[in-house]
Amino acid sequence: MKIAILSSIHWRTPPTKYGPWELIASHVCEGMVKLGHEVTLYATGDSKTEARLKWICPKPLMEDPTLESKVYQYLHAASVFEDADQYDLIHNHYDAYPLVFSKLTKTPVVTTIHGFSSPQVNRIYEKYSNTYFVSISYADRKHAPDINYVANIYHGIPVEEYSYNGKPDSYFCYIGRISPDKGVHSAIKLAKKLSVTLKIAGLVASENQEYFEKEIKPFLNSKIQYLGLVDEKDKKILLKNSIGFLHLNTYPEGFGLTLIEAMASGTPVVGMELGSVPEVIDNGKTGFVVKNLKEAENAMKNIGLISRENCRKRVEENFTLEKMISEYEKVYLKIVKGP
Repeated sequence: MKIAILSSIHWRTPPTKYGPWELIASHVCEGMVKLGHEVTLYATGDSKTEARLKWICPKPLMEDPTLESKVYQYLHAASVFEDADQYDLIHNHYDAYPLVFSKLTKTPVVTTIHGFSSPQVNRIYEKYSNTYFVSISYADRKHAPDINYVANIYHGIPVEEYSYNGKPDSYFCYIGRISPDKGVHSAIKLAKKLSVTLKIAGLVASENQEYFEKEIKPFLNSKIQYLGLVDEKDKKILLKNSIGFLHLNTYPEGFGLTLIEAMASGTPVVGMELGSVPEVIDNGKTGFVVKNLKEAENAMKNIGLISRENCRKRVEENFTLEKMISEYEKVYLKIVKGP
């Protein structure tokens, strides 16, 4: 098949440090190339791929403030639809907004919904029901239950790139966006109460700078550490040496890529019972799904009861790159071939 992959231009594809949407777009793109399909990736000009690369935006928007976001977002999304007749299918990883072009072409469009960027974005999904949608968890479908889903495909990772560690250090960790909805403040609260070491790494976006200054920075010390935005190598080291990963989210998680990255390293996860978390964590076997901070505290005390081998095995059986790529190829074939 001739496939166009439309990635985000907020970060490079694949990202150097942060960019979960771009990472999955890259995995899908490279996976389809390996399967023999003719793939074109629409991403930033500095992106790395074995596919053909087409770009409008030279660098990631988040790394170059001189680039006006809306200008490049529109140009980027339009470029793939201007080329649409060259492809059997367009796979959109760039939110709802590119779909406004979808009725201008006969080329089918499938969108992986990585998240719901606003409460009103459903108006786009509902209007452009001529397209197809893939959810990343069944829980995430509740935000838009009535659109044209063709599959639910969990994220997958190259498990062999994550070193398993059966004998971790004694610290807990969190990696991801530093924001209220990820519950980093709650992780700090419990780490202080239990007098354990907590290592935090991730992106502090401009809209979360005040949160960081008020809720995170004042509590940093030798035991509560903020490591900044780490690269892939350091992230994997941080995960494999951690006794437990804290994901005390305050909102319904769409999927939670770091949850499976942690488990692939053998590290159990403590996550709130919101959104996809119960689908990703096997409660009591690969971590604990908790309802409140009291339960989270007890989970942290009992983290040693979780088999780190079970954590790795769950990812190997459910969240591999090969499984994700295979399921996307089935979706492509179903759409292109028709009923």
